[in-house]
Amino acid sequence: MNIILLRRFVAVAEELHFPRAADALGIPLASLYSSIEKLEAEVGHPLFTRQGETQLTRVGVLLLDEARAEIAAAPAPAEKPAVKAGGKAKASKGKGRAPIVKGKPKPYKKRQGR
Repeated sequence: MNIILLRRFVAVAEELHFPRAADALGIPLASLYSSIEKLEAEVGHPLFTRQGETQLTRVGVLLLDEARAEIAAAPAPAEKPAVKAGGKAKASKGKGRAPIVKGKPKPYKKRQGR
């Protein structure tokens, strides 16, 4: 099983509240829901009852102990390298022209001499 899915499952199982678990994990709520659905499809049984209060099912309780053991046995996740601040500034790619006013010559056109 995927360690990321198991970590997300454990977070929801401890909170018993999807939005709080998503905030604790720092991920969008939709991503958390899809992760739990993937894990439920992998297991073949629902892990939570979502009607009214969120509760673990019997399969969810059994999986919780197994998930905690697998997470403890897994190596720690590698930290992301820090990206240096700054960088090259990019110029706007707009037209850079003044707006056209009716009755006035176009500002980017030279006046035709006679």
